[in-house]
Amino acid sequence: MVGLLVGAAACAKDDDGGDTTSASSCDSKIAFFGALTGGNAQLGINIRDGAKLAVDEYNKANANCKVTLVEKDSAGDPAQASGLATSVVQDAKILGTVGPAFSGESKVANPILSKEGVVIITPSATNPALSKQGDKTFHRALGNDASQGPGAALYMKNVMKVQKTYVIDDASEYGKGLADQVKTTLAAGVIGSGVVKEQQTDFGTLVQEINKSGADSIFWGGYLREAAPFLKQFREAGGKAKFVAGDGVKDPKFVEGAGATAAEGAILTCPCVPPEKAGGTFAADYKTATGHEASTYSAEAFDAANILLQGIKAGNTTREKLETFVDGYTGEGVTTKFKFQADGDIDPSAVAVWAYTVKGGQIVALERTPTS
Repeated sequence: MVGLLVGAAACAKDDDGGDTTSASSCDSKIAFFGALTGGNAQLGINIRDGAKLAVDEYNKANANCKVTLVEKDSAGDPAQASGLATSVVQDAKILGTVGPAFSGESKVANPILSKEGVVIITPSATNPALSKQGDKTFHRALGNDASQGPGAALYMKNVMKVQKTYVIDDASEYGKGLADQVKTTLAAGVIGSGVVKEQQTDFGTLVQEINKSGADSIFWGGYLREAAPFLKQFREAGGKAKFVAGDGVKDPKFVEGAGATAAEGAILTCPCVPPEKAGGTFAADYKTATGHEASTYSAEAFDAANILLQGIKAGNTTREKLETFVDGYTGEGVTTKFKFQADGDIDPSAVAVWAYTVKGGQIVALERTPTS
């Protein structure tokens, strides 16, 4: 009985005697919302594992008042987003989500989540329009494609010195949005464009068009599922143009799918911090917990989850209170310093877009992209 009373007290008071979380709120939950299956699952797995590390560390430090991580697998499919969002809001113990992970599913799910007060912190959905939908609980833990697109284009123009770019997108909220940003920045440097379909596997016609165009570079707006076989086929057909893509392609699965030889030299941009440059002991802790190196969005997800967990620890154990906490949150994570604007986007001063390259079968960080 004494042990039970001590445990209850630990949930109710912190070391200074202030309220943290009440005993009745020791079953709070947060959710991961993103792809764990499907062709782009690895990007979601990176995020889930980052969030899980945060929750596991929190629960180890707060063994008497744990938080549960609920996994919602969207397969990266916007058609599944509505049902998953509804299942989240119907569980009153779920106070916030790490995700949705992809922009297409976010467009569908965010209004449902926001209407019922579920706090959203996405570590990866980068379409700028998401912060303009009016979803009051939306927050984004990294820069959007209004930063990434111009950053990628300026890297191509000023660093790579390309002159003729063929732009491809997959018609998704993310892919088309990013490609449009690149087109706007490169302007007359874009000599052609094409659209691919989700789950497309034969790119022969597109490959021929690009080779005939005389393009010295390709920008890919889309995900790794289609990018890998496209690049493989392009190189097999003798294509020499430099290949550049955004964060939806930045994963070892892309190199594996395209083949290390075809992928060699590809440039991948991301408004995310190289995991090995994340603060504290994150990189080592992640590898210990998962058995592999952190990858795209792992660190951003760790930060997103920790913001929610800090709010819960501070006693914000209703959706409304947690939303107020996150809106006013200022703090240093392992990736950047966090402060959210009124529309949910992170403060521009905290945004950094990085260029990475494939070298020897590995994705390695190069440098920050130009801002002008």
